[in-house]
Amino acid sequence: MTDRLAKAIFWVGTLASLAVFLAMTVETHRSFDALTHADALDDHVVAGKRAFERHNCNDCHTILGFGAYYAPDLTRAYARVGEDGVQRRLEAPEIAFAGSYRKMPQQHLAPAEIEDLVAFLRWVSRIENHDWPPQDAPSRWKRSTERLLASASMSPAAALVQQEGCLACHSVGGQGGTLGPRLEWIGGRHDAAWVARYLADPQALSPGTRMPPFDQLSEGQRLMIGEFVVSLAADRSTPSLASVPEDKP
Repeated sequence: MTDRLAKAIFWVGTLASLAVFLAMTVETHRSFDALTHADALDDHVVAGKRAFERHNCNDCHTILGFGAYYAPDLTRAYARVGEDGVQRRLEAPEIAFAGSYRKMPQQHLAPAEIEDLVAFLRWVSRIENHDWPPQDAPSRWKRSTERLLASASMSPAAALVQQEGCLACHSVGGQGGTLGPRLEWIGGRHDAAWVARYLADPQALSPGTRMPPFDQLSEGQRLMIGEFVVSLAADRSTPSLASVPEDKP
């Protein structure tokens, strides 16, 4: 290879790479408002960001790739636990994390601060960032669910019910919460398609309900839960969630 050819390859490669980089930079800036849903930014979101910084939440949590790794990533926290889940953790972390080895300090937040932080986390969770972080991507099982499936201790549908914390409010076979109706009762009165629609938008079918939407789940996952709930009504002998056998093809 001659010096002239080597220099040509260097300059062509360098200039081509620079052109691609500049084009991608321009496209990113042009798409920024759409990707971040900037139209949804309001005073509550801005106040929530300021509260997030004022209470040094990044000292323990990561958000959008920035922060510490002691506590869970908050980029998709709103989608992961819902509005009520975020509020409970902010109002009484000593109760919410009583069984966890990781502890969150009681910040004594004012109700307005909690409302603003929820608005901020809701906005962040809807930023289109190519499903980052990957463990919270809707297309993937959560790690706890993967462990349950690997142990073959329950079916994929039952693992989803466990993953999404349904038994915090509902019960199966007498085990679970009492805030919502028993899953067997629901399965005996509705079909799987109705349950799937209800999971996507509870307010549309039951205005005023306290149940949060599970729109972060795919349509297939919501239908899977619906079929599982309906199956409970057909099997009154189901003693617990873990006893549900693995689905057969």
